[in-house]
Amino acid sequence: MPFTILPAAKQSDGQFNGGAILEKKPVVLSHDGRSLTPYSNLFYWAHAWSDDGSTIGEHPHQGFEILSFVMKGGIEHYDSANRKWIPLHEGDVQIIRAGSGISHSEKILPGSAMFQIWFDPNLQKAILKTASYNDYSSSSFPIITNSGYSTKILKGDGSPLEMDTPGIGIRQFKIHAGDFSISLEADKTYSIFVVDGTIDVDGSTLIKNDFLRIDAETVLNAKSFEGTVLFMIETPAQPGYPTYAARYMH
Repeated sequence: MPFTILPAAKQSDGQFNGGAILEKKPVVLSHDGRSLTPYSNLFYWAHAWSDDGSTIGEHPHQGFEILSFVMKGGIEHYDSANRKWIPLHEGDVQIIRAGSGISHSEKILPGSAMFQIWFDPNLQKAILKTASYNDYSSSSFPIITNSGYSTKILKGDGSPLEMDTPGIGIRQFKIHAGDFSISLEADKTYSIFVVDGTIDVDGSTLIKNDFLRIDAETVLNAKSFEGTVLFMIETPAQPGYPTYAARYMH
C-alpha cells in the first residue's frame, strides 16, 4: 500500500534515567513488532521529551549521520571533539557526521522535546572519514509561503544543512485549516510526523504524534482540521548503495 500509518500509541517506547526522558520511536533499529524498521537510507527516528530535564550520558557513534531537531524548548550538546556544552534552541538543528567515531552526550532541558534521526550515508565510505558536526540556527532556514501553508526548508534548496547521505529532503509545513496538496515524487519515500493538529489522509485521521509513510505517490491530498504542523523527510526509494539495514538487518 502507498500509505502506512503508525499511530503514536503503536510506536515503540523508550526512556532514560528512570523515565526522566521519555521516547516514542516510529523507526527503530531492530524489529519489535510495533514500529517500522529502517528503510531507504533512514535508519532511526526518536521523538524524545522531558518534563523536568535530564541528561543522556556520553556514548559513541560511528558511520551514521545523526540529526537532532529541537522541536520545543532547548537542549545542550557535548561531544568528544569540542569538549564543551553547546546550547541549541527551538527550531535549531545539529548534524553529527559520525565518520570514524565520536562520542557525545545530550541534555534535554525542562519542558523540551526533540527529534533524533539517523541516516545511513553509505557506511563503507563514511567510516573512513573524520567525524564532524555543525549547528544551524532556526533563522538560517528559508521559509516559503504557499496557498494554504508555509514551508520551512531544513534540507533542500536554500538550506545551509550539509549532509553526506544522498537524496535527502527535510521540510516542516504549517498548514491552515482546509484541503491542501503537497507535490511528491514517485521514486521517493516520504516519512511524515504530525507535530501538531489533525489531518485526514486517504480516509484515515492522523492526530498529534502520529506517523505516516508514503511510497510511489506523486501527490499528497489531505485535509487539515485546524492549524497543523507536519515534519516531512524524503528519501530515495532506492539509495543506490548497500545500506547497513539491507545487508545485516533483513
